[in-house]
Amino acid sequence: MKLFTMKFGGTSVGSPEAMAQVVEIVKGDVDAGHGVIVVVSAMSGVTDSLIDAARKAASGNKWGYLSTAETLRERHTEALEQLTDEGEDRDRTLAQVNALIDDFVNVCNAINILGELTPRMMDAIVSFGERLSSRVIAAAMRAQGVQSRQYDASQFIVTDDHYQSANPLWADTESNIRNHLLPVLEEGITPIITGFIGQTQDGVMTTLGRGGSDYSGAIFAAASDSDELIIWTDVDGVMTTDPRIDKRARVLPYVSYNEVGELAFYGAKVLHPKTVQPILDKKIPMRVRNTFNPTFEGTLIGPASTPSATVIKAVTAVRNVGLLTVSGRGMIGVPGIAGRAFLTTAKAGANILMISQASSEQSFCFVVMDDRSSKVKAAIEQEFVQEIAQRNIDQIELLEDVVILTVVGSGMRGTPGIAGRVFNTMGAHDINVVAIAQGASECSISFVIDEINLERAVIALHELALEAVAVV
Repeated sequence: MKLFTMKFGGTSVGSPEAMAQVVEIVKGDVDAGHGVIVVVSAMSGVTDSLIDAARKAASGNKWGYLSTAETLRERHTEALEQLTDEGEDRDRTLAQVNALIDDFVNVCNAINILGELTPRMMDAIVSFGERLSSRVIAAAMRAQGVQSRQYDASQFIVTDDHYQSANPLWADTESNIRNHLLPVLEEGITPIITGFIGQTQDGVMTTLGRGGSDYSGAIFAAASDSDELIIWTDVDGVMTTDPRIDKRARVLPYVSYNEVGELAFYGAKVLHPKTVQPILDKKIPMRVRNTFNPTFEGTLIGPASTPSATVIKAVTAVRNVGLLTVSGRGMIGVPGIAGRAFLTTAKAGANILMISQASSEQSFCFVVMDDRSSKVKAAIEQEFVQEIAQRNIDQIELLEDVVILTVVGSGMRGTPGIAGRVFNTMGAHDINVVAIAQGASECSISFVIDEINLERAVIALHELALEAVAVV
């Protein structure tokens, strides 16, 4: 018997028809004698509507969040009624759904009264999406003869109190999964578990951040020593580029952990960037498959890199970013300038996506998301007000309307001339490269270009990756 951990995304559970497909997929493996841990997201669009409702509550719009509550009630009730037969189990599940909706309204009422929406409150609000969908899916499984039981991931995943992007406490989490979840599987029961959420050691609800259900799946796969982690989504696998930009995009049959980590971080929407972390040490293979095309094998992700006709496997992009440049001849040889800038950036609540520095030390630049770039610029100007007055720093410049473009391929390590080919391609298409970065891992090369050139650049670089797919 094999043990699979399967994570189903929002579109995979976004309608009664999609949920029925999920049941069929899981039932197939259960009937074949395999154990399955099922981790589910909220129904598509639900998390966004919960966030919107919380903000309406904080602004005093009571009708807004009450309307959301009724929409959620109707949507989940409809799914339950389509997927289950009348009877005690449906009635019990419907009572659970209604109780959760009532709890959601109570939390919104509290936010409305306080007129304040804290990160802790937001975590409590957005947790309802997965808690609702998982109960409906568990009932749908039972209706098709699969012995299933619903669990909130907070019963297993223990985190710190960094609300909205909590970090799992691995020892406690692994102990919970081994001691309380694995015995359930041994009884022949299929657990249906909420993705995305956990709780602190004090029992306060937390979330792992947007897209964290992938991460949840990897945590359960690692702690349970699953034979494979399968991420079920609405695309056939990890692709060579965004098919909305280049219709020639193809599914990669195999990529390494390092490659998919770079792809996830630099814009590929198939996986959460943290997904591979829990399964790395145990070398658990991961597969990305399409819920709506279940006979297709998808993309296998594992520890080893595979040879290909060209060393570039994929091209991806991050939009909505800003490039900040700190420059000044007085910076040469002065220690701590970059460190202070990066610490100030962190205090402003921004993540740095890419860094580049000239060897002369006269300037360095880094990229943050657009929604934080102006705030970061103002914070750095305040941090270096004295250096600016003394002309040691000439300026802090913010360049907007740019994108990060990244070419990925583990075969790039130690292969001469790759950067040259990439930038020759850019030059041949009259595309100016503003900044460049390549890490010591040599798994990817990232560079910043004007957003207006994005489509041309992706299509041109994708040519270098297409040959590789044909022979992998």
